[in-house]
Amino acid sequence: MTVADGLHSVSVAGVVVDDHGRALLTKRADNGQWQAPGGVLELSEAITDGLRREVLEETGLIVEPVALTGVYKNMSRGIVALVFRCKTTGGSLTTNDEVTGFHWATPAEIPQMVAEAFAVRVLDALHDGAPAIRQHDGVHLV
Repeated sequence: MTVADGLHSVSVAGVVVDDHGRALLTKRADNGQWQAPGGVLELSEAITDGLRREVLEETGLIVEPVALTGVYKNMSRGIVALVFRCKTTGGSLTTNDEVTGFHWATPAEIPQMVAEAFAVRVLDALHDGAPAIRQHDGVHLV
């Protein structure tokens, strides 16, 4: 699926926040980048069900969404991402074939660890307020 096809894809990401205000980052196995856990919604899947599934698959954690914190569009790939602040309700961190590591990042660490287009999602999720609406090219905000 490409933007040329005129189709969009919808993904979800969960910014899991601990009691110290840190966000859980996952190290992706495919490209070594740090990001919040998430992925593409299945066609018949409810948004929060997909969010819970993706976070569980990538982290081993059971989470509950607390708030929608942003809507982001990758303009070059036609992907719309819905990002939620989440709290942990169970499970334990477990690496898998998609994720090779975890880091509880402070707000100051996030811009150094995460590409701009994905760092802003995590930082937006750490702030209270209306959901952010942003566009990017896959790396940088546009």
